[in-house]
Amino acid sequence: MPHKIKFLLPLLFLVLHHSFAQQRFTLSGTVSEDSSNETLIGVTIAVPELRTGVTTNEYGFYSISLPAGEYKVQVSYLGFQDIVKTIDLSENQKLNFQMTEAAEQLDEVVITEDVEKIDIRKPQMSVNAMSVETIKKIPVILGEADVIKSILLLPGVTNAGEGASGFNVRGGAVDQNLILLDEATIFNSSHLFGFFSVFNPDAIKDLKLYKGGIPARYGGRVSSVLDIFQKEGNSKEIKVNGGIGAVASRLLVEGPIIENKAAFLVGGRASYAHLFLPLFDVDNTAYFYDLNTKLNYNINDRNSIFLSGYFGRDVFGISDSFVNTYGNAVGNFRWNHLFSDKLFSNLSLIYSDYYYGLKLDFVGFNWNSGIQNFNIKYDLKHYVNDKLQVNYGLNNIYYRFNPGKIEPSNDNSGIVEDQLIQKYANEFAAYIDVEQDITNKLSLNYGLRFSNFVRLGQDEINEYANNNPVSFDPELLIYQEAEPISVSNPERSSSLATYSNFEPRVSLAYTLNDANSFKASYTRLAQYLHLLSNTSSPTPLDVWTPSGPFIEPQKLDQYAVGYFRNLKEGEYSLETELFYKEIQNRIDYIDGANLIANDAIEQVILNGEARAYGWELLLKKNEGRFQGWLAYTLSKSEQRTPGREATTNNGISPNETGINFGEWYNTPYDKTHDISLYGSYELNSKWSFNSNFVYQTGQPTNYPVGQFEFQGLSVPFYGLRNEERLPAYHRLDLSATMTPRKNNDRNFKGEWVFSLYNVYNRRNAASINFSRNPDTRQNEAVRTSIFGFVPAVTYNFKF
Repeated sequence: MPHKIKFLLPLLFLVLHHSFAQQRFTLSGTVSEDSSNETLIGVTIAVPELRTGVTTNEYGFYSISLPAGEYKVQVSYLGFQDIVKTIDLSENQKLNFQMTEAAEQLDEVVITEDVEKIDIRKPQMSVNAMSVETIKKIPVILGEADVIKSILLLPGVTNAGEGASGFNVRGGAVDQNLILLDEATIFNSSHLFGFFSVFNPDAIKDLKLYKGGIPARYGGRVSSVLDIFQKEGNSKEIKVNGGIGAVASRLLVEGPIIENKAAFLVGGRASYAHLFLPLFDVDNTAYFYDLNTKLNYNINDRNSIFLSGYFGRDVFGISDSFVNTYGNAVGNFRWNHLFSDKLFSNLSLIYSDYYYGLKLDFVGFNWNSGIQNFNIKYDLKHYVNDKLQVNYGLNNIYYRFNPGKIEPSNDNSGIVEDQLIQKYANEFAAYIDVEQDITNKLSLNYGLRFSNFVRLGQDEINEYANNNPVSFDPELLIYQEAEPISVSNPERSSSLATYSNFEPRVSLAYTLNDANSFKASYTRLAQYLHLLSNTSSPTPLDVWTPSGPFIEPQKLDQYAVGYFRNLKEGEYSLETELFYKEIQNRIDYIDGANLIANDAIEQVILNGEARAYGWELLLKKNEGRFQGWLAYTLSKSEQRTPGREATTNNGISPNETGINFGEWYNTPYDKTHDISLYGSYELNSKWSFNSNFVYQTGQPTNYPVGQFEFQGLSVPFYGLRNEERLPAYHRLDLSATMTPRKNNDRNFKGEWVFSLYNVYNRRNAASINFSRNPDTRQNEAVRTSIFGFVPAVTYNFKF
């Protein structure tokens, strides 16, 4: 889109233009928690006299340049007591702040100035942050605090129902979400097929969900970015916390290696419900376990290193004949270096792996598949002055895709070992991202990302007549797999396909006053990986595949406008946005497509396009005993896969129908209405209560529209794709937390959480199947529901 890039270039040149009319000095440092030395992300350091401020980065660092003079600096962060300090800025100063939790502070600091809300003036939009404390309060199934289930209460975020994996953002697919844990990619975010997420809330420090206006430092997915950082560990004293629940327990230990200089964190979770199955004469098993680790070492004032990791596994088995194992493993080494009080850098070496294994003794073979990547990235943040910040960096990711390998499970199985063709790719990106206050009312965030993707050589690759792997039968009006005319054997170092994309981003905020602002954004993103799944909710068996000779990368253009308002000096807040996005090269599958163990997946894929548009509303109460929010989304998500146009001698039929005759049809994750209502009430120091209500339009599905008899069998046939819907989904959840009063008098603290999931026992449909009743011989619809009313008790502790 050259005209958009031309529009962006003049903005980039503004980086070089700033005023030196008055002598300025830099105030910089870190902000951490007093009790643990844990750095805090997103802390606001404001200077009310100048109506300006800055927030700490992912490592707690801040830097702000101001004219010489005496100022009152306010440091504020949700859940912590404000700090107000007067400084005389006559030279560059380093000033570290340590914040104390509000509940532990005796003498409250009262601010009389009408300090502006920095978030109103920031151009960043379509972003939701959620604290770990809020996540732990939200009632969920079986009483286990859950990151993914919590973000489903935000506007624009849904999933495919109970027991479904992943989440959908603004009408996008699950594979279009980039999920990062300490910068490492998580390819499957679910435990036990979606009942739990892989994120241990005790180990989480910060969480942000970007739905639009995505900064240029992120790339590779076209729907959203869920960026999660783990805690660093307590460098002052040993701390232990955990919980014992109905089906799973968790424990986290953190403490100093070298006091005030180095720390460790180790956390683990495991489920144990399967241990009780033998009591009911059930010879099946279903459990998960995971481990979070982190080490950090503060070498000196300018250098820190971090080593973090995550390992998780799920095991599901039926007797001893079927055992399914899958999970993620990630590791990350990071080095923070401060070149000056204005230039911060971070170097990361990252490894990420997703594994899926299947043991089938009754047929005599084992199956395994997965995806690995190795990522090196270098990011720099330059605090030019209080009006201008510049982020820039680069990263390179090498991928290895294992679509599947079959091995005999014993010598007598008669199965021959077979490895599906492995695929390889390399993705490079470089970016620059600028945050600039143009005037007191207008702020901009603009940037440009360049991405380059190379599909590398593999052992074998099919070649087709007219380069067309899918054929169309004009008489039967169906698509079929084309037969290869030959097979080539490219070298690993060769390039099968190369794609390059410029991805401009721009967002702006126009402030009407200290409480009101309008924002707008445009985002372009490219995605080079595709998840092969023909279900509405991905399963662990689904396989990732790279773009290549027959699969084009997805490309997104998203536009959004919004109005943001703080009410009653921030006690309430209102956010409302309109969005529209269109995606090129969104794949869909021909009828009857086989995606399992398919070594030529290009034979069942058709390229199309997708679009989504809607309105989001978020009304929050942020202060007081009663807090909560109302989130509403009205949206539409559609896809179109037209028949290919015929040209001379290309072998394509001019009568191709595409899917649904080339007309727009609902995506499997289209939800017209989505309402979430969450409330939290602190009755006293002993009791608190939480509730949430969810309503969603039923997800699109396919029902038979008729049937015919063939050799004595009744065979159903279906209409157009995704024309029908499941019944609407809704439920009410409640929880109560009881904290013994004796907690205040001892180091060991505990609490009981009593939760009621689906209070009125709504039998929400996970699916509806049609079958013939053996007694009446009539066809009937059968609703499958996963959960009704579920009570649970969890005990949490820390010392």
